[in-house]
Amino acid sequence: MPTPSSALLFDSVSLVWADGTIALDGVSGSFGSGRTGLVGRNGSGKSTLLRLAAGELAPTSGHVIRSGDVAYLPQRLTLDVDRPVAELLGVADALSALRAIESGDADPQHFDAVGDDWDVEARSAAALADAGLPPTALDRTIGSLSGGEAILVAIAGIRLAAAPITLLDEPTNNLDRDARARVAEMVRSWRGALVVVSHDVALLELMDDTAELYANALSTFGGPYSQWRAWLDAEQDAARQAERTAAQVVRREKRDRIAAERTLSSRAQMGHKAQVEKRVPGIVSGNRKRAAEVSAGRLRTEVREKENEARAALDAAERRVREDQAVRIDLPDPGVAAGRRILSIGDAERSWVVQGPERVALIGPNGIGKTTLLERLVRSAAPGSDAGTGAVRAELFTDRVGYLPQGVDGLEEAATVLENVRSAAPALPVVELRNRLARFLLRGDAVQRQVVTLSGGERFRVALARILLADPPPQLLVLDEPTNNLDLDTVDRLLGALAAYRGAVLIVSHDDAFLGRLAPDLTLELTAGGLVQA
Repeated sequence: MPTPSSALLFDSVSLVWADGTIALDGVSGSFGSGRTGLVGRNGSGKSTLLRLAAGELAPTSGHVIRSGDVAYLPQRLTLDVDRPVAELLGVADALSALRAIESGDADPQHFDAVGDDWDVEARSAAALADAGLPPTALDRTIGSLSGGEAILVAIAGIRLAAAPITLLDEPTNNLDRDARARVAEMVRSWRGALVVVSHDVALLELMDDTAELYANALSTFGGPYSQWRAWLDAEQDAARQAERTAAQVVRREKRDRIAAERTLSSRAQMGHKAQVEKRVPGIVSGNRKRAAEVSAGRLRTEVREKENEARAALDAAERRVREDQAVRIDLPDPGVAAGRRILSIGDAERSWVVQGPERVALIGPNGIGKTTLLERLVRSAAPGSDAGTGAVRAELFTDRVGYLPQGVDGLEEAATVLENVRSAAPALPVVELRNRLARFLLRGDAVQRQVVTLSGGERFRVALARILLADPPPQLLVLDEPTNNLDLDTVDRLLGALAAYRGAVLIVSHDDAFLGRLAPDLTLELTAGGLVQA
């Protein structure tokens, strides 16, 4: 059973998919009774681990031990839009029974449904308030909610149910600033064990512990993400130094072995020469030869053991250093001069012209029209075309635009990875294209897989590669919430690539940490009345 301080225990848990693919292999570890942020690179198995913990999947081998009931919010909600909000909140039965009793219906089944939950309506109203909705929203349909509101109500409902263990998989993906702030407030006062898979640094900073799933090893650090990251960076710095030191020792021991072999060879030659010249009696020469052979054997054994020990130490040091599996993004130079006009964006009051390698961030609440503006802008795609939404107008001065939509749309599902990317760079030799795809962790047989078979993270990398490897390279990158599906290491790489990119960037994001590191030249907020410079 889990210890008093642990809520979930994984004992040598493995999972093999029906096609033989290994999803998890011998994972052991535990989550504590507080708030834990679970991090790891895309494809490491975080969501699969949560599904095992929730009981949605059964391990192929090993055991998952739970200290209590588990509530689970998946990364993608499948909702019946015609059902009432009360059902999403998890109070539909109790609320219906209470209202029936209040109307005079004394059916015992209603009392059984209410149980001790006589204040269900008041608690539901408080939960809806946490989600930013009025009490009257209980009687609305789920379809009347925005996507962000539905996520907030689902989280509020899980919190209201107060299960001993709660699992949230990427709860802030696609949420705007206000919604993210509401999730943060709910998390701050969460009761019971909470495990959150997220790439949202601000949310991870609210955690008591940080767990990482890396190479089928689950490790836990006592502290929020920033402290864990500092510890990991320091540990890896020490590991790389230990690797360099161990490599130096191997080289030294190898030199010593070679020098010893030369010395022994020289001694043997001298002894043989003395014997041939008969400068010493035969019996003495024989004794000397046997003694030399014994001494040489001991010396060879000694230097060989030292070299083997040094190599073993190097192997151990190398295992501590993580293999770099982060995406390496090198953007081509699009040849945009500093004064080259790329884009004009504005409203009835004023407009802004984007020139050269400028970075522009477009912010605003969900539903205000940011994605619609981007889509119309990209569809116009010919110099001089005008696009806009509502009071906002935008005009392109280039037809070389790379667009990464929020849903990673536009890929040919039946085509292979290689075919999808090659369509954007038909003149690039296949060998060179494969080399570049490897930088996106798309290697070997993976490039021959159909897009329809790919995971969400893999699809994102294909879409990103198709844009960034296009020939000619885009002069304007239009990115709609690019960090939603990226692990934190890849976010680091993307930021580095954008910093070196010599074209213009227009980016929509609710990720304040990402925008802070990007340091845009201009930040515009889209409001109901137009654009405001933030």
